[in-house]
Amino acid sequence: VQLQASGGGLVQAGGSLRLSCAASGRTSPRVSMAWFRVPPGKEREFVAGIGWGGDTLYTDSVKDRFTISRDNARNTMYLQMNTLKPEDTAVYYCATHNGGLYKYARYYTSWGQGTQVTVSS
Repeated sequence: VQLQASGGGLVQAGGSLRLSCAASGRTSPRVSMAWFRVPPGKEREFVAGIGWGGDTLYTDSVKDRFTISRDNARNTMYLQMNTLKPEDTAVYYCATHNGGLYKYARYYTSWGQGTQVTVSS
């Protein structure tokens, strides 16, 4: 499976962005998908995930601001990011694997190339 992330950019604090992650190749709807991010000078962290059944998981810092969704017909996952904060600045990566929904990167076997999100204060 190949993943292509897009939708990043520069936005002012309080603004919104929508990230997309398109899957191609040997895709299947029965996979879990997730977004991770790498803030400047920090380690990779889990942002949000969605299971094949539509169950979702968020890290506390983005709850009530970010919404993850997926369109299995289009093999695409989305991350709607509202009320963005400077601390959301990071390179965002999408990932997928054939299994349950986890927040640990080690479970995910396919990764996209990353898209930069920069939030100015």
